[in-house]
Amino acid sequence: MKNDYFYVTTPIYYVNDKPHIGHAYSTIIADTIARYKRLCGYKTFFLTGTDEHGLKIEKEADSRGITPKQLADSVHIKFKELFNAIDISFDRFIRTTDEDHIRTVQIAFKKMAANGDVYLSEYEGWYCTPCETFITEKSLMEGEKCPQCGRPTSKVKEKTYYLKLKKYEKQLLDYIEKNPDFIKPDFRRNEVLSFVKEGLEDLSISRTSFKWGIPVPGDEKHVIYVWFDALLNYLTGIGYEDYLNGKNPDFPLFFKTANHIVGKDILRFHAVYWPIMLFSLGIEPPKSVTAHGWWLTEGRKMSKSAGNAVDPISLIETYGSDPLRFYLLSEITLGLDGDFNADNFILRYNSALANDLGNLVSRTAAMLNKYTGGNVPGTDSASEDDGILKTCADILKNLDKRYDEYGFAKILEDIFKFINILNKYINDSAPWKLNADDPEQKRKLLNILRTASISIYYISYLIYPFMPETSRKINDIFNIQPFDAPGFSAGVDSISEVCEGLFKDGLRIAEKAEIMFPKINTDKNIKK
Repeated sequence: MKNDYFYVTTPIYYVNDKPHIGHAYSTIIADTIARYKRLCGYKTFFLTGTDEHGLKIEKEADSRGITPKQLADSVHIKFKELFNAIDISFDRFIRTTDEDHIRTVQIAFKKMAANGDVYLSEYEGWYCTPCETFITEKSLMEGEKCPQCGRPTSKVKEKTYYLKLKKYEKQLLDYIEKNPDFIKPDFRRNEVLSFVKEGLEDLSISRTSFKWGIPVPGDEKHVIYVWFDALLNYLTGIGYEDYLNGKNPDFPLFFKTANHIVGKDILRFHAVYWPIMLFSLGIEPPKSVTAHGWWLTEGRKMSKSAGNAVDPISLIETYGSDPLRFYLLSEITLGLDGDFNADNFILRYNSALANDLGNLVSRTAAMLNKYTGGNVPGTDSASEDDGILKTCADILKNLDKRYDEYGFAKILEDIFKFINILNKYINDSAPWKLNADDPEQKRKLLNILRTASISIYYISYLIYPFMPETSRKINDIFNIQPFDAPGFSAGVDSISEVCEGLFKDGLRIAEKAEIMFPKINTDKNIKK
């Protein structure tokens, strides 16, 4: 069992509208790696939550005739409902309106100011309210539009506190170049390096033209810039304030392992502004910032304004949570964009989940009930087929490395190749044709059923981080505790020992196995 720490975060999601597939995607990525690390015995902390301050929230609330806090209260619940529906195992759901976060932001602001890294001046330039982002003149698109979202920006002029970015420019470049795994994937790392090498400008970190935000300590005419506020949630969530008060020795052990999962559109905030904020606080930057691509519909980014966002709750209610988790993580390589296509979703569901995985489990359970009275053959009556199980062992051997690289699509590809190998093994062996009254043929029958049963247990282990509900259902069929049972842990180096102990004397399976993935009629439509 490991005695290591692992800290993973999602972005905190803006509460101006209900969540869509893109929000689900970020969160499923983080949940999958968190589940795997817990499975391997790591002390794991998984943080997600909502970003609830800023001009955009103030304007949205005003348009609805409610307060910003009322808007945040109503929308953050929708994110919690989504995360519950897709089986997200977060350790904390943080809100930037939480009292401990407000204190942490003000503590951090004062520490940076005390270190000489914050000063008062005047900002005159461009601001994108939908992105809550200051835009430099050189970055503007034609028509003074935001380069990120393409919408009009506004020119603002106001007194503001600045954070010194230029001061830390060389330190940041050195850090990125000496830590090649800090920004993933590589092509995003190169983008950040190019941006920093062009020269950094000090960052405005307060506003006076609206009120919905955390007040600047000692100067409450100013509210703290929403991105400065939001990024600090990664410290709040694991108890930075308690650490400063000598009450949380785990804080540095967790934070040095921090893995931030972010969309490519907010990489700059996490890979440039955030490490500089940490430099100012005397904290080593996180272990990694991994930028994933967008989920598109018909080649366009999903958004409220475009009206093309796919509703994940509708998908889950119709097809279940695991098919959505499987599709999002298997369809694209992390870092690239994907196009959500309803027909392709149904095709993948029917072929991979219903035909390959679901059918494998159902017919193995049916054969056990028919030929052995529901008993998995033990070592006294059968031996495993090493040729099949070696294929699974090869997957396990590479698993840690694949997870560290966020190679989810490749892991799932390997798992489903193994499922197909096992299906072919059963088809070619044709146990239903064997004569159980013949000792040699009965031995072969028992070997096939034992090999299939053990292989399915390994499959339930391999898919657990991706499809936890399906893994639990498989383990229920075999009357085995689920992998998220309290106290259970088994890394790739120990799962074979666990398996050997479980199947040594055989197992009594459930009398009836439910159909895990009923076939989808192709005339069904996915709602938006």
